[in-house]
Amino acid sequence: MSSNGLFVSEDFKIPSHLRTEKFRFEVLDESHAAIDYEAVMSSRSRLRSIFFENDSWPKDDMSMQFNLDELVVHEQEFNARKAFAYAVLSPAKDSYIGCVYINPTKVDGYDCEVYLWVRDTEAHLDADLFKEVEEWLKAAWPFSHRAYPGRTIPWSDWVDNKNSLI
Repeated sequence: MSSNGLFVSEDFKIPSHLRTEKFRFEVLDESHAAIDYEAVMSSRSRLRSIFFENDSWPKDDMSMQFNLDELVVHEQEFNARKAFAYAVLSPAKDSYIGCVYINPTKVDGYDCEVYLWVRDTEAHLDADLFKEVEEWLKAAWPFSHRAYPGRTIPWSDWVDNKNSLI
């Protein structure tokens, strides 16, 4: 959080997209609902460890409407500068690869929590996406200390840190 209590300062220009050799990031919004839903539901078993160890999201019976509602919330959070979610597409926008989420954190020593995923059919791109996100956050964002729970920080350590705040 910035010194004024905001996730990012009001004068920070939030990137609306990123284009690299392998990826294209766009603000995650309701226009991605159908392709996001298909990617989530086809990869749900693996996704249950992205946001928390042994998470129940996404549920086997998650509806398209529930997914759409979540995307609307992500866009509202983005516009309010509260959290930032990006759809990850191929450079030509002909394939939906996954998502990146940049969220505020209350854990001391970190500026943000970052979660990212690729659909099962694009699992070979996971390490490349992680590297690209880390480089982008270092170069274009005001976050010096980024947390990647479940990825670079074991879930047990992360949960212990979060529980110490309660």
